[in-house]
Amino acid sequence: MTEDEVVKLSHGAGGSTEDTLIHELFLKIFEKRQARDGIALDALDDGGSIRVGDKEVILSIDGHTVDPLFFPGGDLGRLAICGTVNDTAVMGATPIAILDSIIVEEGFPMYKLKKIVSSMNESAKEADVAIIAGDFKVMPKGSLDGMIISTAGVGILSGERVLDSYAEPGDKVIITGTVGDHGIALMSKREGLSFETELVSDVSPIHETINAAMNAGKVKAMKDCTRGGMAMALNDIAEKSKVSIWLDSDSIPVKVSVQAASDMLGLDPMEVTCEGKAVMIVSSDDAPIILNTIRSTKYGKDATIIGEVREDKAGKVLLRTVVGGTRILRKPLSEPIPRVC
Repeated sequence: MTEDEVVKLSHGAGGSTEDTLIHELFLKIFEKRQARDGIALDALDDGGSIRVGDKEVILSIDGHTVDPLFFPGGDLGRLAICGTVNDTAVMGATPIAILDSIIVEEGFPMYKLKKIVSSMNESAKEADVAIIAGDFKVMPKGSLDGMIISTAGVGILSGERVLDSYAEPGDKVIITGTVGDHGIALMSKREGLSFETELVSDVSPIHETINAAMNAGKVKAMKDCTRGGMAMALNDIAEKSKVSIWLDSDSIPVKVSVQAASDMLGLDPMEVTCEGKAVMIVSSDDAPIILNTIRSTKYGKDATIIGEVREDKAGKVLLRTVVGGTRILRKPLSEPIPRVC
């Protein structure tokens, strides 16, 4: 890192470029990275934790800068709540509370603010979490593009931790639904593309889907497929668990409309943000019952077993193609769609 280097959009886009920045800047500067024997910053998971008495509290935080603020299937308010609920849930916790920081540009229409805050409220009710604290600030006109929301999530871990580093050879890989829905819906809205079937974001709280899966069998690792999509999530798990993940391309669920839009835009749905899907690494013996249980939930109807975990070629995600070949599914350099979440 040199003196004349500047921050680029890719540094905050959730791919390998941001990964490098985190390791070369934040982890080298922040000295105290663990509290009360909890999950430390070094884990670079979806959140951290603090032990309080005989309980472990999971904490997560996220900033939301989506453009446009309103999109098919959701808006900034719903995204802010669901994203943080899901980050907390994929670590094995029951989400219980949200804290928010809302920053708005001077001159922002009051009716839009009310609509977004109302959406936050409805999403929090759906997720059964309380909004227990917050902050509100206004920036001078021109110094902020509309509105941004940061949310912190609080959850209680009642069972074992679920970390990116817990996948083992022999495990199965489950995706809880179709990939690429949110990012492609957002990009199509920006580009003014229209299709016979409307492209709709999948933004939703998936804590109930996750909880059902964990009650059905052994779930070892989980990630919600946000920036960088499924490709980023699985590469993170493969690297941290020191295993390889092998996927069957024809088993990965993609909506026909999403694939068509992706082809038109030159995007790979596997690298595009989802806001209501997670990948799960589960015990092979429990995979069938976990899959059926997920499919019985509101947001898990399209869940599929898409591959398995192996010992060889550790740290890589490999995709078996329909023509019989194999290619590496690399970690994206960055999320291909800016301001997607």
